[in-house]
Amino acid sequence: MATLHTHTIAPAPVRKERPGRVAGKVALVTGGTGGIGQAIALRLGQEGARVVLTDINPALAAAATAALQSQGIETIFVQHDVCDEASWKAAVAAACERFGQLDVLVNNAGIALPPPESFELTRFEDWRKIMSVNLDGVFLGMREAVAVMKDSGGGSIVNIGSIAAYVGTPGGAAYGSSKGGVRSLTKQAAVMCARKGYNIRINAVHPCYIRTPLTEASAAKRFGADKAVQALKDLHPFQCLGEPDDVAYAVLFLASDESRLVNAADIVVDGALLSS
Repeated sequence: MATLHTHTIAPAPVRKERPGRVAGKVALVTGGTGGIGQAIALRLGQEGARVVLTDINPALAAAATAALQSQGIETIFVQHDVCDEASWKAAVAAACERFGQLDVLVNNAGIALPPPESFELTRFEDWRKIMSVNLDGVFLGMREAVAVMKDSGGGSIVNIGSIAAYVGTPGGAAYGSSKGGVRSLTKQAAVMCARKGYNIRINAVHPCYIRTPLTEASAAKRFGADKAVQALKDLHPFQCLGEPDDVAYAVLFLASDESRLVNAADIVVDGALLSS
C-alpha cells in the first residue's frame, strides 16, 4: 500500500507595516503654511511625525492644519515671528507643552524682496529686513532648539538655504548674503554641538527655483508672465522646475535617523544648475 504523505504548509508570516521614517518624532516647521513649508510638514507627518506649524500670518493656519489633519497627522499651529527672540521661546515652549518634546526643527521661513536694478541701489532697510528673517531667524531658532534638544537625547535641525548662497544673482546682494550666512552658520553650530556631545545634527538644504506662487510671480516680473515658467526651466539642465516635494524629501532624509552620520552638510537640490 502506498504511503500517503501529507505536508503542512506553514502560515504566511504576518506582515508588519514599516514604521514611518520619523515615527515618534516632533517636528517644528517655520513658514509651515506656505508651499515649501506645507510640503515639508505633510511629508514629515505622513512618515509619523507630530507637527507644529508656525507662521507670522495666521490667515492660512486653518487650511494648513486641516490639510495635515485630513491625512491623520497630529498637528498644531503657533503664530510666530522668527525675527523675535521672545516669539521663538514661546513657539518652542508650545511644542514641548503640547507634545512633550522637540526632535526636529526645520528653519524654512524666509523672505525675498524685489531686487534692485544694481548693487549700489540696495536699500539698507531692505538689507536689514532680509537679514532679520533669513539669518537672524535661523540663528534664534537653532539656539532655542539646541537648548531643548541637548537635554532630551538630541535631534536634527534642517535649515533651508538657497543656491544663491553659492553664486551671484541679479540684484541678490541681500538675499544671497543671507543664505550664504545660513550656510556658514549651519556648519558653525553643527561642529560646536558635535564637539559638545549633544547628539544634534544640523544640516542645510539649498534648493534651486521651486514652483511656488511667489517664485512664479517673481519670474513673471523678470521674464514676462507668458514666458516665466519656461524661462525658469531653461535655466536648469534637467529642463524642469523644482516642486516643493523635491525639497521635502531631502528634509525628510535629514530629519530621519537614516542620516545619522550626516552633519554640517549642504544638500543641493538644483537639478545640476550650479554645475552647468
